[in-house]
Amino acid sequence: MGVYFPAAIGYLSLSNCSCAVAKEMGLLQDRELLFTLVLKVGFAAALAALLVRFKWFRKLVFTENRDSDQKVMLLLFLVPPLAIGIMLRLIGGYRFFDLTLEGSFLMGLIGGRIVGLLGGSLISLLPFGFHEWLSAPMAALVGLLAGMIRDVIPEKEDVWHFGPFLFLNVPSWLWKLVRYRQGNWAMLPLFACATLELGLIALGRAVHHNWIFSLQTSNAGYMLLVVLSSVMCVATAIKIWNNTRIEMNLEQNQQNLLKARMDALTSQINPHFLFNTLNTVSSLIRFDPDMARGVVLKLSNSLRRLLRKHDTFVPLREELEFIDDYLDIEVIRFGRDKLQIFKDVDETTLEVFVPSMLLQPIIENAIQHGLAPRVEGGQIHLRTSHRDGRLRIEISDNGIGMSPTRLRDVYAGGIGISNVHERLRLLYGDQFEMDIRSQPGEGTQIRIEVPMLAAVEAAAI
Repeated sequence: MGVYFPAAIGYLSLSNCSCAVAKEMGLLQDRELLFTLVLKVGFAAALAALLVRFKWFRKLVFTENRDSDQKVMLLLFLVPPLAIGIMLRLIGGYRFFDLTLEGSFLMGLIGGRIVGLLGGSLISLLPFGFHEWLSAPMAALVGLLAGMIRDVIPEKEDVWHFGPFLFLNVPSWLWKLVRYRQGNWAMLPLFACATLELGLIALGRAVHHNWIFSLQTSNAGYMLLVVLSSVMCVATAIKIWNNTRIEMNLEQNQQNLLKARMDALTSQINPHFLFNTLNTVSSLIRFDPDMARGVVLKLSNSLRRLLRKHDTFVPLREELEFIDDYLDIEVIRFGRDKLQIFKDVDETTLEVFVPSMLLQPIIENAIQHGLAPRVEGGQIHLRTSHRDGRLRIEISDNGIGMSPTRLRDVYAGGIGISNVHERLRLLYGDQFEMDIRSQPGEGTQIRIEVPMLAAVEAAAI
């Protein structure tokens, strides 16, 4: 016994050292796994943020019911970066780039069963070539199940409620479910993603380690972090894209509100114009029926143009044609000797887009309030020019003018001038100028400057 006792002690010491080294190695592996999980979530967030910078992808995310072409476009955006990440894992050993399960689940949840099935199959073709035989069927199944989950959820908006910290609401969700029978459909993709990750870990342990890739650990706490990282990858991408959807929805609502306000302002102008013209007809029909008939014909031309098109912007050429018909009516009413019109139009400005019904209220205001009170009538001058990418329109008359007090309140009252100013403000913001100068007995000059818009730019506003 005395001979073997020191040897036994030495053996025990070596065993303790081996256990300590093994424990230290295991700690290092767990730290490496934690670092990999952090990088994995970061890569998923960066990829989602990068994709949403593309205009076409934002439209695809904003659209809930996609046709076949849009589904193909969604695959073209998502499959290549996910496949590149898998390739970096296979060739370079960077495990955090592999988002096979998360990407397949995300494509199915956003795009539906077909997108999930095809997307999962496509991104797993490369691992299949590296003898990871179960990668393709696993990814295709995950994408298909995610698409089925999307179909099960009644309101597709609930899909976008799947956020990174939704798991913190699990206790309150369970309480509401048990107490009030009130569920939360956003919990379904949460539990499905976690369950699929657990299934992947179990499958990776059950088969040959080369047949399928999964992040493995013997520590139950770190295994929970692996599952949580998969949930965070999917939820972070959805959160980033949902923020973009909310911004686009707000922008669309603002455009709809702008259009509604523009329609309301335009509907103000048209009855005003019609009312004044009918008054002209009623005054002429008693002593000159033929002239009244001519006014009615001109009025019908104007009304046909108003009913045929209800665009926010029209070419300046069309606006001037409309003005010609209107002025013909007013010339008939006042007489050619009392109302003279002079136009100095730059030919290069005719195709520039301007707000519809921009000039008519101003000219009508000049005639009704500036020239009509003058017994001898007067003149109206219309000029257009451009400089430094801006269109300038000047309308001046030699009527009775306005007092300083009336000039200060010109934007607050009436329909004509205040209406035009409000529409210009809505359409151009601070990019327009509207200057009114007037002196009693010397007439009024109105100058408008707006950015020169082509057809494409006008359609975008």
